[in-house]
Amino acid sequence: MTDEPRLFTSDAAIRSLGERMLACTLAKAEWTHEAHLATTLWLVVERPDIVPERDLPHLIRRYNESVGGVNSDTEGYHETITQCFLRGVRGYLARTDASLPLVEKANGLLLAEEGQRDWPLPFYSRELLFSVEARRGWVEPDLAEVPDA
Repeated sequence: MTDEPRLFTSDAAIRSLGERMLACTLAKAEWTHEAHLATTLWLVVERPDIVPERDLPHLIRRYNESVGGVNSDTEGYHETITQCFLRGVRGYLARTDASLPLVEKANGLLLAEEGQRDWPLPFYSRELLFSVEARRGWVEPDLAEVPDA
């Protein structure tokens, strides 16, 4: 584990985070690694109207732009990292008790292997993962298969 994650205190905190991201009212400083993962988990668990694999690219790009960010070849939205972590979230949820409260699921994810900032690196070389091609679109891993849910 690299750094200790900032854990969430309630289901309401996660829902608020996700809703504010969708509404583009979330403060830029709040859009952390933990927020990305908790929002993704919330979307998968509680928002059947949103298909993360399809919708997250647009939602994250729109949010980034709303806080003055740029989605370019060097910053902002990164397709391969997003889709890789989405697979990790789904894999984590597949082995997690569905009856747990949202906060326990989210905090469990943040403490799990899939919740670590460097989780994609066993599957991708740094060169490939941080390439323009990987930022623009999904690229297959070059070191090992990304586990499916």
